[in-house]
Amino acid sequence: MVKAKYKRIMLKLSGEALAGKKSSGIDSSAITSIAKEIKEIYNLGVELAIVIGAGNIFRGVEREAIDHSTADYMGMLATVINSLALQSALERLGVATRVQSAIEMYELAEPYIRRRAIRHLEKKRIVIFAGGLLLYFAFSFLHFALSFFRFALFLLH
Repeated sequence: MVKAKYKRIMLKLSGEALAGKKSSGIDSSAITSIAKEIKEIYNLGVELAIVIGAGNIFRGVEREAIDHSTADYMGMLATVINSLALQSALERLGVATRVQSAIEMYELAEPYIRRRAIRHLEKKRIVIFAGGLLLYFAFSFLHFALSFFRFALFLLH
């Protein structure tokens, strides 16, 4: 068995990757393929957190008719959609996951609580972060999480 170099990693996955060969939306074969690759990492015993972009659903900078703050919120919600889709694909493969969001939406995701996220990782659950953290900063939640968790960072586009 291959031994993982890192105990805990954070994976940044672009929203566009979920679209696969389509120009937008979520392609079921693409998300299934991504979930299988993530499961391979998970099976190495690595504690894994994931941040997903939203470019396959919404790009706020392209929406000049919409207020900047509103566009950012729309992008944050799109990350929740992508996170739920990835959670579903991973759980179909038997991988335990939790989605945590900086935006309160209890029926869909847990609120982001640092200690709870770490506890999920220690219990071998993948934690998927959604909903951003601050307006006007595309990767603010990623940077925030990195500062707390001290992850090895891997980017997939």
